[in-house]
Amino acid sequence: VQLQASGGGLVQAGGSLRLSCAASGRTGSRYAMGWFRQAPGKEREFVAAISWSGGSTYYAESVEGRFSISRDNAKNTVYLQMNSLKSEDTAVYYCALDTWARAGRPDREYDYWGQGTQVTVSS
Repeated sequence: VQLQASGGGLVQAGGSLRLSCAASGRTGSRYAMGWFRQAPGKEREFVAAISWSGGSTYYAESVEGRFSISRDNAKNTVYLQMNSLKSEDTAVYYCALDTWARAGRPDREYDYWGQGTQVTVSS
């Protein structure tokens, strides 16, 4: 399984970005997807997760109401729409795939990881 994340960049505070993550290879029939991030000098943290159907989504408290996760199973792609960005959102963002379809918060539940995409928010 390969995960290719894209869409990161430099944006001013208050702006928006949309990240994409395309999955390829033997992903299995159903899988959950998640987004995590890691800021310099900090541990990787959960951002959002989505179930296979897209009917269940979960967010970290710090992004609730500003970020939205969605997926297009026909394209094997998951998205993270990020609005009202803040300087503290600056991090490398990683997408991850859970073959057990749990859509959980712990990163240990995810089997495959993308390469990461840098998001920098200037204040």
